[in-house]
Amino acid sequence: MNAPATSGTGAAAARPGGPGRPVRVGVLLAALLTACFAFQLNASMLSPALSSIERTLDASPAEIGLTQTAFFTSAALFSLFLPRLGDLIGRRKVLAGMLALMAVGCVVAALAQSVPMLFAGRVIQGVSGPTVPLCLIMLRVEVTEPKKYGTLLGVITAVNGGIAGVDSLAGGYLADNHGFASVFWAMGGVAALGTLLVATLTPESRAEAGTTTRMDWPGVALLVVSVGAMLIALNEAGKLGAANWPLVGVLVVLSAVAFALFWRTQDRSPHPLVATRHLRQRSTWATLLTTLLTMTGVFAIMNGLLPAFAQDAHAGLGMSAEQSAWWTLTPYAIAGLVMGPIAGRLAATHGYGRILRFGLLGAAGTVVLMMLTLDGHSRIMLLAASVLVGITYAGVGNIVLNGLGIVLSPRENPGFLPGLNAGAFNLGSGLSFAVIYAVQTAAKPADASSSTGYTAGMLAGVVLLAVAVLASFLIPKPVEAEAA
Repeated sequence: MNAPATSGTGAAAARPGGPGRPVRVGVLLAALLTACFAFQLNASMLSPALSSIERTLDASPAEIGLTQTAFFTSAALFSLFLPRLGDLIGRRKVLAGMLALMAVGCVVAALAQSVPMLFAGRVIQGVSGPTVPLCLIMLRVEVTEPKKYGTLLGVITAVNGGIAGVDSLAGGYLADNHGFASVFWAMGGVAALGTLLVATLTPESRAEAGTTTRMDWPGVALLVVSVGAMLIALNEAGKLGAANWPLVGVLVVLSAVAFALFWRTQDRSPHPLVATRHLRQRSTWATLLTTLLTMTGVFAIMNGLLPAFAQDAHAGLGMSAEQSAWWTLTPYAIAGLVMGPIAGRLAATHGYGRILRFGLLGAAGTVVLMMLTLDGHSRIMLLAASVLVGITYAGVGNIVLNGLGIVLSPRENPGFLPGLNAGAFNLGSGLSFAVIYAVQTAAKPADASSSTGYTAGMLAGVVLLAVAVLASFLIPKPVEAEAA
């Protein structure tokens, strides 16, 4: 089934909203990569320091876990509208402001003497949520040649999957030797550097209609309520037996009502956040659906199920948490980082849809390989599977899905689809833990040495990835982003 071609943002989106100035792509890339490094440190560097935070603040794991949820929820919600705000008032201005607020949040968290203060710092850090989409849009303005843009897109997006595991290792070293506050001071230093580089080394750009269009703040409020309620519901549902299911039901209803009102206001607003005609297009809903299904199918497997199996003393390999990271998450991140630029160039050369499906099918096949080799308790197979998923999902699927959000966004509103796509990534992440872990729990046998529960969870992931492959055929071809 071949979808009709569409131009997406194309060359038109690559024109700045005002008089441009020559910019060296290497200098621009250095500034944007620093911004992406800063965001990624906020997302991953803290993980090894969580136990240190618990001890220092005399808090429970659940309380500290809530501060992590606050960061990712904040990041998801700000991603919905800040790219559009950048279209209207200037992307450099918005990105520099986001990074500055990130630095402020790091300082607040570093000085935290209580969980509420840490919570506040993490929420402020979450303002930086759409850093990667904004960087990709700013890069698109300056780099219009498809192959070159695809390669550089892969470089930037690959960082979002983890900085080859160095971020987590550095976080663990700082927390062990200098306390958890040192982790936040390091984050804040990189955020401050990113703010300076973005403000001084990147050109300003806006959407073509940026000077004549106003921000639709009522629409923003309704969309934030809708997505926020759904994210909180998914997080609560992920607790399974301990979940407050009446609360989940109320939040789902609230989310649906808020979205219905959002749709209604977009039809009536003279300056809608998202024109409903764009929401009806396959370039929008098919891209978002594929992203949601992909994340739901793979995220909890790589970030939950596989490390848990590695550490399981009965059904798994009985590794320590540190060993588990070295055998699963670190090779996964390194493989994604290496493959990202290659995948971006291949997408521009051979077609975004074709390369996306290669990645999704490869990820599904690798999960099947995991299922077939679990009972062998082989560390080598565990390592091989982690590397293969790193190549196929982190290095291909993740890169191409992020790229499609940029190249398929309409030229008059280039920030809207990257923002919604970021929301789909976050929704899929939360839904993945709810679905995959629910299946694992339901299939878990009484025999603690059996891997049946892990196998069932992985099978659910394979089914979701297969549906994602089918959904990907509905995504239109981004003609102007692919080499002739």
